[in-house]
Amino acid sequence: MSNTTAANPASIRIATLLDAGSFVEIGGAVTARATDFGMQEKETPADGVITGYGVIDGNLVYVYSQDASVLGGAVGEMHAKKIAAIYDMAMKMGAPVIGLVDCAGLRLQEATDALAGFGGLYLKQTLASGVIPQITAIFGTCGGGLALVPAIADFAFMESSKAKLFLNSPNAIPGNDIKKCDTSSAEFQSANSGLVDGVGTEEEILEQIRSLVCMLPANNEDNDSYEECTDDLNRVCADLANAVEDTSIALSMISDNNSFFETKKEYAKDMVTGFIRLNGMTVGAVANRTKVYDEEGKEAESFDGSLSVKGCIKAAGFVQFCDAFGIPVLTLTNVNGLEASKCAEKNMAREMARLTYAFADATVPKVNVIVGKAYGSAYVAMNSKSIGADMVYAWPTAEIGMMDADMAAKIMYAGADAATLKEKAASYKEMQESPLSAARRGYVDAIIEASETRKYLIGAFEMLFTKREERPSKKHGTV
Repeated sequence: MSNTTAANPASIRIATLLDAGSFVEIGGAVTARATDFGMQEKETPADGVITGYGVIDGNLVYVYSQDASVLGGAVGEMHAKKIAAIYDMAMKMGAPVIGLVDCAGLRLQEATDALAGFGGLYLKQTLASGVIPQITAIFGTCGGGLALVPAIADFAFMESSKAKLFLNSPNAIPGNDIKKCDTSSAEFQSANSGLVDGVGTEEEILEQIRSLVCMLPANNEDNDSYEECTDDLNRVCADLANAVEDTSIALSMISDNNSFFETKKEYAKDMVTGFIRLNGMTVGAVANRTKVYDEEGKEAESFDGSLSVKGCIKAAGFVQFCDAFGIPVLTLTNVNGLEASKCAEKNMAREMARLTYAFADATVPKVNVIVGKAYGSAYVAMNSKSIGADMVYAWPTAEIGMMDADMAAKIMYAGADAATLKEKAASYKEMQESPLSAARRGYVDAIIEASETRKYLIGAFEMLFTKREERPSKKHGTV
């Protein structure tokens, strides 16, 4: 049980997050050591952060929760050392770390000691990256140097009304007015920065974290993210082809009992990332999306089907997380080209290269289903056979090739009349764009009916369960 008896928000959040009665506090008697600037006169119980361990649905986790009632939850020397100690224990035991942030930032009275504490925390997070999952939830202020904590972590959540995340406060940005654009808000950060995976009330966020922890392996060596499958392994998804535009719906339909945990939901909506289960196994999913439908089934947003800069960033980071933790990767490909704009051109090549690298570098089982268009180098980057996909399926309606047949005919037969262009386009479509043509060349392993996708995916990932792949010896890549 916790030694912290006060019913403050920091302890309430821990109690809500963890299984009832499971929390054990560590370092509850620690207080600040600093005496400068009147610090000797201030009470600093637990030095403003409650640390310890507990379980979520039986899964061991380590938790720290900042207490804003103690110097605003500001990070000082001992505060940072307590969090660092939790990281040390978590890495020894191979269990996730969950940070519940509500902090005024750096403790000014402790100056360089507090700065050293920040640096020590960054170091622990870096060492833990790819070893244990790191989850951060922001309930109050997370500003300045502390903003790096959710950025280094694997997943981040923000409370919708009170949470603030920023490196520079909104009014400190030249030309910006917080009344016009609150760059620290959950709405702005979730849609624009790509750091935030979920937004909601405190209760909603804590429940999302519980769900996420149950989907993830505890560490990079012991994958215990399995549960008994109560769904029909041969279940036919009769309407799956109708969800080709909004692939978040398609992924939910494919998954065991329709469970889908979407990550970075508000960022780069043309690319869907998240976790599903197939026969009880957690699978990371990446999918192109051309339309977003709301809860009433009405079209809310639409996209042109191109691979965007933000979409590449979102997908690449997700694939790298999955590979680090041995989580198989599924892609649903429906892409007709690359984002074309002056702004996109500044970053498109670099971010597309990182996406291609992430897929090619990943050694986990990789399965691709071409559900719509698959054109040009954008298709190659989306986990194609040529960059290492283990199994590639295509729906009968898929289109695979260099570009749209009509456009190809116009380029190859420039100046020809309309009848000739129509004839050549039809010929090109049959010879170069059909899934059968790609299958004959070995780029597609099987053409499957959309309704049978779930069955084929379960079979493929079971077959790939023991996959082992050696790569050239090196310290790390540079992309």
